Amino acid sequence: MCLFRPYDLMRLTVLCLVWLGAVASAQAAEVRDLRVWASPDSTRVVVDLSGEVGYKLFALSGPDRLVLDLEGASLSSTFRLQDVSKGLLRQVRTGKQGEADLRIVLDLNEAARPKSFLLPPAEGHGHRLVVDLPVSSTSAPAVARTVQQVVPSADRDVIIAIDAGHGGEDPGAIGPGGSREKNITLAVARELARQINAERGFKAVLIRDGDYFIPLERRYRRARDAQADLFVSIHADAFHRQTASGSSVYVLSTRGATNEATRWLAARENASDLVGGVKLDDKDDTLAAVLLDLAQSATMKASDDIANYVLSAMKRVGKTHKPDVERANFVVLRSPDVPSMLIETAFISNPGEERKLNDPAHRQRLAAAIVDGVQDYFHLQPPPGSWLASNARPRARQHVVSRGETLSHIANQHGISLSSLRTANRLRGDVVKVGDRLQIPGA
Repeated sequence: MCLFRPYDLMRLTVLCLVWLGAVASAQAAEVRDLRVWASPDSTRVVVDLSGEVGYKLFALSGPDRLVLDLEGASLSSTFRLQDVSKGLLRQVRTGKQGEADLRIVLDLNEAARPKSFLLPPAEGHGHRLVVDLPVSSTSAPAVARTVQQVVPSADRDVIIAIDAGHGGEDPGAIGPGGSREKNITLAVARELARQINAERGFKAVLIRDGDYFIPLERRYRRARDAQADLFVSIHADAFHRQTASGSSVYVLSTRGATNEATRWLAARENASDLVGGVKLDDKDDTLAAVLLDLAQSATMKASDDIANYVLSAMKRVGKTHKPDVERANFVVLRSPDVPSMLIETAFISNPGEERKLNDPAHRQRLAAAIVDGVQDYFHLQPPPGSWLASNARPRARQHVVSRGETLSHIANQHGISLSSLRTANRLRGDVVKVGDRLQIPGA
């Protein structure tokens, strides 16, 4: 039995098409926000969207500008364009393109070759359209360097590269009070750089000195370009339990993370590249080969030694999460020839430790402990050709005994014999108590 006449079927079809068009129109993407970050080598524009969108991007000159057409999109009623004059971006204009599309014009200070990509929802963000504007490499051609420029000075500084984790589009972990890891790490990094620069024979280089994102591999490459003697990456830990507490020091492991919590943390930190727009899928197959290349004994041994000195010094500031240096496959620790370590300053997910990280006085004490550990190592093992190698003398060092430590463990940690440790502290046996201060004899 036929339920509809041909005319009724046609009418129903038309009504369905109209309804589907209305649904599609209702689901058209809205532009909720537009954010800009400027770094020394690029400017990043992020367009926050309510959903997926098709787009076209093209460049125009006279004046230099980029035109971004978003298919079927519109501005959200809450959209408010803030001051976006940063880096290569001079101003932003918006308007309708045709009857349905939205046009966004990026007025530039100079021509640029943009890179653009869409990001799906992740890490608390919705759909995003990212436009990267690299700084033009039209600098003057390199000139031949003199012998003095090629051969390091006999009294050169020991260079410490300091990497403030996360930045820009990637906020890192967010504490219960709203603190963002990217801001904490930058504050600690700047304080650490200030104290290092105050020490004779040392020089700090900040990998990130503003609120912008740097891909993870580019971070340690910048350290290599600066001919750094040490790379220190600063972070603030997070865990789903707010009771987790204490600082940690990590070096690269070729065997994987030491425990499940560490593996989770390593995965979270490495995912920063995804947040920043760089896909890591193509690097998974080569991970083993990369780690094998990094297993150069001298670099790995130096990383471990420096990390132990730093961890020992940090125990004087507050609780450590684990008594020993931990190991994980952090991307930023993969430099083949620069000793590297990652410091989790505290758990930003812990309300008490979040408050400490926001306290400038605590950050000063934290930075001072890291500096002490770094100095302990380099005064004992100064790089050839450095001012320290020519002038410095071993510093008097102390070790505060922590829970679970034994005298033999402490001696091994500092690379000295058990008998010399006993002699320096006038000990007749091997019994030590938590809180005891031990003098560490020089090499």
